Amino acid sequence: MAAFGHTFPFYAGPKPTFPMDTTLAIIITIFLIALVTFIVILPGIRGKMRLFWLLRVVTSLFIGAVILAVNFSSQWSVGQVSTNTSYKAFSSEWISADVGLQVGLGGVNITLTGTPVQQLNETINYNEEFTWRLGENYAEEYAKALEKGLPDPVLYLAEKFTPGSPCGLHRQYRLAGHYTSATMWVAFLCWLLANVMLSMPVLVYGGHMLLATGIFQLLALIFFSTATSLTPPCPLHLGTAVLHTHHGSAFWITLTTGLLCVLLGLSVAVTHRMQPHRLKAFFNLSSDANPMLEWSPEEGGLLSPRYRSMAESPEPQDIPLSEASSEACRKEGHRREPVCAL
Repeated sequence: MAAFGHTFPFYAGPKPTFPMDTTLAIIITIFLIALVTFIVILPGIRGKMRLFWLLRVVTSLFIGAVILAVNFSSQWSVGQVSTNTSYKAFSSEWISADVGLQVGLGGVNITLTGTPVQQLNETINYNEEFTWRLGENYAEEYAKALEKGLPDPVLYLAEKFTPGSPCGLHRQYRLAGHYTSATMWVAFLCWLLANVMLSMPVLVYGGHMLLATGIFQLLALIFFSTATSLTPPCPLHLGTAVLHTHHGSAFWITLTTGLLCVLLGLSVAVTHRMQPHRLKAFFNLSSDANPMLEWSPEEGGLLSPRYRSMAESPEPQDIPLSEASSEACRKEGHRREPVCAL
């Protein structure tokens, strides 16, 4: 190509991009549909329980959506810089562009946007993803990017995360993503169990599961921070500037949600110990639903059957018999005496 038209290696054309990650869009859409469904049936709830019920639903859906969405987010470690850098290989042409790097639990996302977008008679707007999830080969994806002829800044950042790079970023972030993702999935299961238990007369155990949900989220943050700090930072030089990374929005929103779950779990446990009746009223659960069963706060709110003593049992009632039945009982009194006595 360079011999015939003096054209350097090029990318066939920018792929059409969606304003946000499609996986995150699907997750957010599902939880929004669930929220709208609950709001539609809200008028059927009477009194102040309507507000309590709406508060529980919104809080629970928010926690579940965050736990699930951050697993697929690329905003765990981010960085962006405006620089003047080379655009294509074997070319002396430079461009002015914004270069962005987003590192998630399953890979990296690299963006290149020209300032302005139209430079060198081209539209400079790239958004490329390189993954290391199970079943994905990062080295093969990088080789395909070389074959496509992606711009130099994209290839430069992608090369830093290859398994053979001396920076060691691949092993560092892949290890962090593996353990962080596994811990977040455990937190998601704890959230599911918490919802089930809070809808039953076992509120204290639902609070415990909320507490476990928050603890596992905080553990995931510890794993990510520890694993990403195992090796010294690798300088990322892009033209005349250096790209620095820091914790992204997914990290901070996970921290906020984890602290919220811990606070809610402790609140449920303390309220159950101090004022269990108000806690049951908040969750629309009443201990008067079955007078033969009582809930014991010491046993965590489980149904504890307590049998009545003879003194507490109601007096037996005498049921009058008809004349025909009384006559039959008198005739067979010597054989069915105990039955007639009843």
